[in-house]
Amino acid sequence: MRIVAPLAALHGLFGVAFAAIGAHVVHDPATAARVATAATIELVHAPAALLALAMITGLRGRVIGAVFVLGAALFASAVYVHALGGPSLGPVAPIGGTLLMLAWAALAAAFAMRAQQG
Repeated sequence: MRIVAPLAALHGLFGVAFAAIGAHVVHDPATAARVATAATIELVHAPAALLALAMITGLRGRVIGAVFVLGAALFASAVYVHALGGPSLGPVAPIGGTLLMLAWAALAAAFAMRAQQG
């Protein structure tokens, strides 16, 4: 699980890089919007994964962080591939999005449990 923090940081890197690609390289507005959406997903969920690692102790924090990283990777990569001319990856983006929602729910539950414990 030590790989989660570096992978989260790479999501931040790729989010910035793809935001720049969408803004400066892609000329079709619809494609640029798709790239921007995927970049935003990466940029929002990279710090969420790091927050889970930093604030939720033990295995629970590491698992939540890993689910954020995996969900963002699946969602963003499927959107990037399709937006930039590759094939549709089928249910990969929705699976990634579902994982992200589960990670947010798990993070909320972990914080609620921590608040109850004092």
